[in-house]
Amino acid sequence: MHYRTLGDSDVEVSEVGFGAWVVGTDWWGDRTKQDSIDLIHHAIEEGITYFDTGDVYGHGESEKMVGEAVSEYRDEVTLATKVGYDFYNHPQAGHGELPKEMTGEWVRSATEKSIDRLGVDHVELLQLHNANVDEVDADVLEALDELKEEGLVDAVGWALGPSIGWLAEGDMAIEEEFDSLQLVWNAFEQEVGEHFLDTIERTGSSTSLIPRVPHSSGLLNEQVTPETGHDLDDHRGFRPDAWYETGWEKLETLRFLERKDEGTSSGSRTQSGNDGERTMGQAAIAFLLSHDAVASVTPTFHTREDITEWAAASDVPKLSDEELTRVKNLYADNFGIDRDDGMDSLRSSVDGDDIAAAGIDKQPSAGPRNSAD
Repeated sequence: MHYRTLGDSDVEVSEVGFGAWVVGTDWWGDRTKQDSIDLIHHAIEEGITYFDTGDVYGHGESEKMVGEAVSEYRDEVTLATKVGYDFYNHPQAGHGELPKEMTGEWVRSATEKSIDRLGVDHVELLQLHNANVDEVDADVLEALDELKEEGLVDAVGWALGPSIGWLAEGDMAIEEEFDSLQLVWNAFEQEVGEHFLDTIERTGSSTSLIPRVPHSSGLLNEQVTPETGHDLDDHRGFRPDAWYETGWEKLETLRFLERKDEGTSSGSRTQSGNDGERTMGQAAIAFLLSHDAVASVTPTFHTREDITEWAAASDVPKLSDEELTRVKNLYADNFGIDRDDGMDSLRSSVDGDDIAAAGIDKQPSAGPRNSAD
């Protein structure tokens, strides 16, 4: 495992991180508390030190599990959490979005509660969770500065939602030199990441990028295949048919990223990062780590085997310039497919105005939050 630093901070993160939205919630299938703790311990064994949770995940349960699991490793790990949702006064309705709170007073109060649930005296990274650009005012920025000055947080970041607000929000985070910016970014969804790389270059900002969903929810690690069908027991079961079908076709165009030892069958999922081997699941992470601005990539781990394979992505060959160019050219041509995957409205910003101004080919979301604007 290799390690990088967030922004201008001294906070070190493993190149492959652990997205703790899989523990303390049922969003990715049910697992026991001990199952979750075992996953975290195995991640530490594989060199993962960056653990990213949020106060709203399981209404605090994810933070409690993470805190308990890493308690004996506290000096070895980097803890990140997120604040911005009022789950204290509102029940969760399925996977729908809860009411948000984004004031200086709320950020401080929620952060203190998160630190208490984690059982620590500070967190290395505090992130604003799906905050819209007009919510992050001078009071919020001042609260973040004060939390850093008091030693309750070491670095600050902004975590973006794919259907809540991302373009103007991410640009603001970079321009204000937040230490990190978390975003959905993968080989099938490149436009957002490329936009923020351009913003970083234009501004000279030190902000680090933390991509999540590097496997496009299971397509790029081949856990969602024609054989699995559409019958999934988590949120992916609600995706449009076109998402599955175009995803499987796109995947075949990226087979050149795989590297296998002579004699290894094309269907095997080698877990070693040695001798230049690279599985498709590892290549998806290596694609992102090939960008200098990326500090850590947080895949969604389901099993110990996932952790073993994907943690090794830090050691496999990064993509060459030729491979990077080929992946980006494929994306620009929609991988040679003449239809979309039915997901554009789920990746859009709040009202679409910032997207239109940037010339990005996405549509504003028709979801309930945006229809109220």
